Amino acid sequence: MDFTLSEASADLAALTRRLLTDKATHDPHGTGGFDAVAWQALGQAGVLDAALPSSLGGGGFGLPEQCAVLTEIGRAVAAVPYLPSITMAASALAEFGTPELVDRWVLPVLRGERVLAVALSGFTAADGRVSGTRTAVPFAAFAHGFLVATADEVFLVDAAAAGVSVQPQQTIDHADAGLLTLSDVPGVPLGDIGEWLRLRGTAGVCAQQLGVVERALELTAAYAAERKQFDHVIGGFQAVRQRLADAYLDVEAVRLTTVQAVWQLTSDVPAAEAVATAKFWAAEAGHRVAHTAVHVHGGVGIDVDHVVHRYFAAAKRLEFELGPATPQLLALGDLLAGPTPS
Repeated sequence: MDFTLSEASADLAALTRRLLTDKATHDPHGTGGFDAVAWQALGQAGVLDAALPSSLGGGGFGLPEQCAVLTEIGRAVAAVPYLPSITMAASALAEFGTPELVDRWVLPVLRGERVLAVALSGFTAADGRVSGTRTAVPFAAFAHGFLVATADEVFLVDAAAAGVSVQPQQTIDHADAGLLTLSDVPGVPLGDIGEWLRLRGTAGVCAQQLGVVERALELTAAYAAERKQFDHVIGGFQAVRQRLADAYLDVEAVRLTTVQAVWQLTSDVPAAEAVATAKFWAAEAGHRVAHTAVHVHGGVGIDVDHVVHRYFAAAKRLEFELGPATPQLLALGDLLAGPTPS
């Protein structure tokens, strides 16, 4: 496989970086929420529809290009719902929805006018009506619709429908999240696509984590090159160099495993093991790089007004969002090993 970014991915990443550099806003004390200005700017520039089918008026690209955008969103720690709205929900509706659903739900998202959120567990359905609860649903408070999953089917639910309740919650980095409760809410069935959504969503989280830790390491290396102790820059100390070298290897591990997972997802080959491996590295390496950034920065690393704190908190949230991959890897290992001899 080729780990080089395609020309389309590189161009889309460059455009996203320029837009978010100009438009993304940050509250250093973190009131959370949704950066509507940046979201609309991405829509107006064609970033939101670029990696969707040409039948929708998109650029005809796919998951690799979406992950290139997500990496830039991670680098900017931008509060935009690209992962749930585009990589998961809009892509699913484009693939499995009717033209009517696309017109009503996807096209407004591509213009940056609407938000779709995704909750992949905690729900049951009977006669097309959905009930259940899911905590910490990203961008729930700003969502106009939800894709929710039962044990064997995914439903599209209108946020304005009777029986839908969203209570705002706060995550470690003050990003938007909400407690979603559905009480006998009518849903539009999309089929048994929960695993399809889960694999794409996990790969997208890994791509976003890549951007977070990549930029955190850049900031930390630059700080180590200028901060002095005992009349020497701290980047010259062996212990600091070792921490930075380890962090570099961790970032590259996240990059390579994420690219491999995305490649397998788009190459029509089994991808669950590759996605679990990427998930493991994004969580474990994300934890280590985030702590390295804080430790090398010293006292300013724990200052919530300092830019590095934003990356530490974002890396921790994504680590928690990914959850442990070890049980999945062990289960896959047992499956590949076959039955135990009697």
